Amino acid sequence: MTTIDSSAIAARLQAVDAAVSSIGQALQQAAPTGEFAAVLSNANAALQAAANPASAPAATGTAMTPSASLLGLSSVAPSPTVGSPALSGAAVVADAQQYLGVPYQWGGTNPATGLDCSGLVQRVYGDLGVSLPRTSQEQATVGTPVAAVADAQPGDLVFFEPGASGPGHVGIYIGNGQMIDAPHQGTDVQVQSVGTPSAIRRVLPAGAAVGPSFTATPGALPDSLGVPANLVSMFTSAAARHGVPAALLAAVAKQESGYNAGAVSSAGAQGIMQLMPSTARGLGVNPLDPAQAIDGAAQLLGNYLQQYNGSVPLTLAAYNAGPGAVAQYGGVPPYSETTAYIRNIVSMLGGAS
Repeated sequence: MTTIDSSAIAARLQAVDAAVSSIGQALQQAAPTGEFAAVLSNANAALQAAANPASAPAATGTAMTPSASLLGLSSVAPSPTVGSPALSGAAVVADAQQYLGVPYQWGGTNPATGLDCSGLVQRVYGDLGVSLPRTSQEQATVGTPVAAVADAQPGDLVFFEPGASGPGHVGIYIGNGQMIDAPHQGTDVQVQSVGTPSAIRRVLPAGAAVGPSFTATPGALPDSLGVPANLVSMFTSAAARHGVPAALLAAVAKQESGYNAGAVSSAGAQGIMQLMPSTARGLGVNPLDPAQAIDGAAQLLGNYLQQYNGSVPLTLAAYNAGPGAVAQYGGVPPYSETTAYIRNIVSMLGGAS
């Protein structure tokens, strides 16, 4: 027969109660510095000690382990900074663009396997440190209402298919009457016309910037870039539409393909701007059509410039390695290909920064 040591059990229960009771106060004390992970790690260590005193690890301030998760706690991501983008409409749009081409998957929340409409919205805002509910019906209750598309700003949520329980579809407004969304099974995350939403909500907190001020005069393309005459107007007009220096746009094309509209890389990137097919599809452009590819690349570069406060190196890093890599490393990722890519283009531009 197994002997139960009731006094030991009572002692462990008291230890659990003490550990749980202290969490709230500890989190409040950590609020000014944001060191929530350490609080949760220490609580986790205390809980493990209560459950199994002999094998309990010392509190280290590292990420949570499963026993703390059983309490419904989760580690808190640090607030975004540049390199980890500032919260703005431009940052929301730029983050959403990295998911262009991800296949629609009903109930999907993981871009590796697929996203549905509300999963995309939750993912994008989560990347920027904003927690949103899971479904479009719940998301339609967050933030403040916006009266009409004419009043909408980049980053606003646009809702469709109203029903008794709330709207059945949601997208992210990106400006110029367009949105990014995950439409339905058999499609990918893409850019499309916003049409007439049934509701619009502004999730960005009051005072958040729509996007940092960035203006650029397209101007003449420097002779040093050697832009073929038939492409000049494509670069300057796309630059004007999307607020990108024409020289930057052309330098990216020169670095990517040497202005070869038929170029295809070993990784599958296509055309003069070397867009991946999924990205091009999401932008609604043909990567092998120079005018369309240049316009799609200008849209990406314009949003990256806004997201990174006009930093050309960070913009180029995002174009080459993806904004996720820039966020992961808090700046230019330490990839030899990416650093050489930036160095070459900045050199073409005469040391722009």
